[in-house]
Amino acid sequence: MLKPPAGVVRSAVVLSAALAAALLLGGCSGTPTMDVKASCAFLNEDTFKPDGNQQQQSKQIAAHYHGIADKLAPEIGNPIKEMATIMDDAAASSLGAATQEQQEKLKVQFNKIGEYCK
Repeated sequence: MLKPPAGVVRSAVVLSAALAAALLLGGCSGTPTMDVKASCAFLNEDTFKPDGNQQQQSKQIAAHYHGIADKLAPEIGNPIKEMATIMDDAAASSLGAATQEQQEKLKVQFNKIGEYCK
């Protein structure tokens, strides 16, 4: 898996891009979850890119994470669920951006995914 860029939005965009392919190829709900290998492969090919201002991007990233987390292997999907919650909180803030503390929490979740997707 690629190392996350310095900025939280940039790193969220990279992961979001990887996750969109999983959503598109995963199909409708009720589809069995992917295994770890397939989940990691999709993370590396996702093309999701949010647009708009910071708050809109944070909302889109959170929604994207929520939409695909259950389609991925639990080892990958559970950290993504945590990331979705963090991005929900960031989007709800007045600036719509992740705080330093939230960025650190996102980094922890990226590292959990990185343990499986090397």
